[in-house]
Amino acid sequence: MNLLDTTIVQVAAPRMHAELGGPISAVPWLTSAYTLPFAVLLLTGARLGDRAGRRRMFRIGVAGFLLASLACACAPALGVLIAFRAVQGAAAALIVPQTIGLIKAMFRGDETARALGSIGPVMGLAAVCGPVLGGVLTHADLFGSSWRAVFLVNVPLSLAVLALAPFLAEDRAPRRPGLDPAGTALAVLATGLIVLPLLRSDGGVTDGSALASLGAGLAVAAAFAVQQRRGTRRGRGTLVETSLFTSARFPAALVSSALFFGVSTGLTLVVVLHLQVTSSADALTSGLTLLPCSAGMAAASWCAGAHLVRRYGSAVLAAGLAVMAAGVAATAGAFDAADHPALLPCALAVVGIGQGLFTPAFFTAALHPLRPQEIGSAAGLLNAVQQLGATLGVAVLGRVYLASAAGGGAQRACWASLAALAVVAAAGRLMHTAGRPVAAESEPAAEPLGTTHAR
Repeated sequence: MNLLDTTIVQVAAPRMHAELGGPISAVPWLTSAYTLPFAVLLLTGARLGDRAGRRRMFRIGVAGFLLASLACACAPALGVLIAFRAVQGAAAALIVPQTIGLIKAMFRGDETARALGSIGPVMGLAAVCGPVLGGVLTHADLFGSSWRAVFLVNVPLSLAVLALAPFLAEDRAPRRPGLDPAGTALAVLATGLIVLPLLRSDGGVTDGSALASLGAGLAVAAAFAVQQRRGTRRGRGTLVETSLFTSARFPAALVSSALFFGVSTGLTLVVVLHLQVTSSADALTSGLTLLPCSAGMAAASWCAGAHLVRRYGSAVLAAGLAVMAAGVAATAGAFDAADHPALLPCALAVVGIGQGLFTPAFFTAALHPLRPQEIGSAAGLLNAVQQLGATLGVAVLGRVYLASAAGGGAQRACWASLAALAVVAAAGRLMHTAGRPVAAESEPAAEPLGTTHAR
């Protein structure tokens, strides 16, 4: 349900804008207002579960998500809808970090591996259903609900989860970790200062106020890094395990995650805007056009996770990037081929296959060399950066498209995506060549977390 809401709104967003009014440049906010608080509050959500109990925080998060979904469905204006989307994202940040801990609390031995393995198909189903369900519900206009149905669908899902929640085992960390409110505030402030100028509806990112905001955001991010290192030295609870940054390997993984998922999410928005704004297609057509991408991603992810990564290792990561780049280039060409509408779904299928090949190989490579005490922090950071990358991808690629929608904006967004994928390729290479300090390598490495890629 939480991950479904990352993509289900994208297909319905143009209809929301048409009915509620407001500038077209506000459309990317419908996604970013959800993913931004989702990203920056994930680590705090995990800490709250450790302290207050994972089942308790899970139930609070689901109840909050239910109420926020109802509020979104009843929103009378675009600004109000965007505000309640932010509340949805904050509630999702309470829910998602609890899932792995709850599964580990309820299962033992081989049962744990099977339970964790079941997450993959569920997340694949969310990836497949999001764009399609958004298109179908908006097009069906059930009881005159139009786009509001994409939020109302969360009501029965949330009620079902709350009814089942008493069967979950309560679980919390043996030691109550600190919440690090100062670190959380710095992380939120830095992220906001960096992202908000990219989502502004007026002007560009090169005017004085935007550059000042970006500079201030980088300065606050540096202050956050200093604060985390100082807290670690003094033995205080921190949001981040600072030993992850003793070599270039994990920072390279964070850069790869941000850019890769930024391209994946941002390109989806560009396709939807091109179809519904430029080509005047309806929401159902947009959802069906994206279906080959989602299906290709789900199938390739299962194949890579179950077979290819074990046999070929990091070569699957490089192959996935190459396939995805070929698909993005083909997508750029398909935008011009109005007389051949089948080309765009075929190109997007190639993009999805590349995504599916890359993702399990990437997360296995990112998590495998880590020490056991680093896994929780690393997984939380990768999830947070994934959501932050989605926010930035929507902001940047959406701006590229909207800046020249009538004159090749979709193609320019594709070329920008290819440039980002080239950086991902370079960062992926660094992940394999950068080593840890000798002292760290003497400790046993953690086993790969096989289900994290699905999250």
